[in-house]
Amino acid sequence: MQNTTPPPADTTPLALMHAAKRAALAGGAQLLDWRGRFETHAKGPGDFVTDADIASQQAVRSVLQQAYPAHPFIGEESSTPQAQAAPADGVCWVVDPLDGTTNYLHDFPSYAVSVAAVRGAAPVAGAVYDPVRQEMFAAASGCGAWLGDRRLAASGVRRLADALLAVSLPAAVRSDSPGLRDFVQVVPKCQAVRRIGSAALSLAYVACGRLDAFWAREIHPWDVAAGALLVIEAGGRVTDPHGEAFDVWRPPCVAASCEPLHRALLGQLSPPA
Repeated sequence: MQNTTPPPADTTPLALMHAAKRAALAGGAQLLDWRGRFETHAKGPGDFVTDADIASQQAVRSVLQQAYPAHPFIGEESSTPQAQAAPADGVCWVVDPLDGTTNYLHDFPSYAVSVAAVRGAAPVAGAVYDPVRQEMFAAASGCGAWLGDRRLAASGVRRLADALLAVSLPAAVRSDSPGLRDFVQVVPKCQAVRRIGSAALSLAYVACGRLDAFWAREIHPWDVAAGALLVIEAGGRVTDPHGEAFDVWRPPCVAASCEPLHRALLGQLSPPA
């Protein structure tokens, strides 16, 4: 009898990266299609979801399930996202279908689709797609990071005084938010600090040299999973705020173009709780 069992799906980092790119493109197309005609719903103070978030996530998930039907899917707009995490030796997909929702609400052109394949606590492939600029950032573990066909290298800026930084603050910023305390401490020591409203794009910009470092105290796995891999594969350094190894499931992170700058930035941040 002829064997009709399909061959196992290719789960090498490069194959996963190409799937992430296809999925991010599909999500980005939905974001552009929904511009100016979506409804908005509040999830919490300053935190919103739109029809576009949901349509983008459905498009991303459809592409990934076609390629890898057995892989768990963790999306920001899932009803029970982290309950679906994969076992340590498996692959799961961690997705933000619209990173930068507030920007999207105002038609401010700084938002992206973030798609990452994760094994255990580490991203092994990912893509961050900016549909407005049509920029596709992608990375595969051990294979480098790319913007389109151009291989990326972080800036290599070593001194905090020469560095352009970005910070991610939570949707509802309290006066005692750790990131806000850090901002006050860091601003006088560096060239400038930006808050562009998308952690995924901030990390992509560190990877390509538009920014030199980024930090986030209150963040979610889907915001940083793909972007962290971009920085690592572009030669930068990413850790948690203690300086320990980056863990997707404990997503607060500090990313920098090189070790000296990373060390300098860590030295300025308030001790983590």
